[in-house]
Amino acid sequence: MPPMAPLNWGLLPPSFLLPSSTRTLLPLLSLSAGPLPKPSHTTIRTIKSVNKPRPDRFAHHPKKPALNSSSRAALARKATTTPLRTGLLAQKRGMSAVFDPETGKRTPCTVLQLDRNEILAHKTREKNGYWAVQVGAGQKLIQNTTKPMLGHFAVAGVEPKRWVMEFKVRGKEGLGVPVGESVGPSWFSVGQFVDVKAVSRGMGFEGGMKRHGFSGQPASHGQSLMHRGMGSAGGSQGSGSRVLPGKRMAGNMGNESVTVKNLKVLQVDEANGIVVVIGCVPGPKNQIIKVQDAIGKPWPAGPMKLDEIVPASIAPAVAEQVAAAA
Repeated sequence: MPPMAPLNWGLLPPSFLLPSSTRTLLPLLSLSAGPLPKPSHTTIRTIKSVNKPRPDRFAHHPKKPALNSSSRAALARKATTTPLRTGLLAQKRGMSAVFDPETGKRTPCTVLQLDRNEILAHKTREKNGYWAVQVGAGQKLIQNTTKPMLGHFAVAGVEPKRWVMEFKVRGKEGLGVPVGESVGPSWFSVGQFVDVKAVSRGMGFEGGMKRHGFSGQPASHGQSLMHRGMGSAGGSQGSGSRVLPGKRMAGNMGNESVTVKNLKVLQVDEANGIVVVIGCVPGPKNQIIKVQDAIGKPWPAGPMKLDEIVPASIAPAVAEQVAAAA
């Protein structure tokens, strides 16, 4: 039942409801008493809700304010997971193993080779909306490079590069390496952890057993031609006689971006441009790899500028003297 309208005491009813004798006295009443008062408020027929208002669905806690949706707030939320410095581009040369002469333990590792990594550009918060370092690696013939990219390389003062990628950094301190400078394997130190990202090997169209690890159908007597079959793909009335979205089925396998986290750097060879990491790296041989400081580990006390780099191939005593002099 809708709520009753409030009564406005002291107001006259409409003129058509008054008797004729009283209606003739209305002009005299208006002159003596002035204009009639208006109602205190306009009555709206509605239903009053007894439920409390729901919290903002964008708030991470009902008692806390909603999160800010500006770009500056988004960068602030990602600050803890954004590396302090840039990464480098490397090529996967293959897997090997290192034996410890004392314990005899065999450690599988992957050999990554850095090929002429140079800084091409700096992305700033004021101009581009975020902080990043653009890195180029490899070599490319001039006749195979487009004119816009030739101009981009000319501005940086470097030769045409085969691969050009960006590495996001947390702030302005991550832009310590100037444009046009070359960075080698000594950018990483032995014992630190890195994240590698690359495109995995393409395996073509594969079945459910290889792609998702299904066990297949029974291999008993009477079961024929369905040993590696996937099985039922869609229910009847229970799921609406259709295949539900996200169903794991046979299809294209591989050829997608894969990130392997927390690989430990085993060796660094500045002379040959090689970085050896423990474990496997996605992609086939000669695949381009993005190597950057691991976001799941404490940030390494590595160099932020070229002046802070100490070559890993020199003796430890000399390295300490160079570091002390720097």
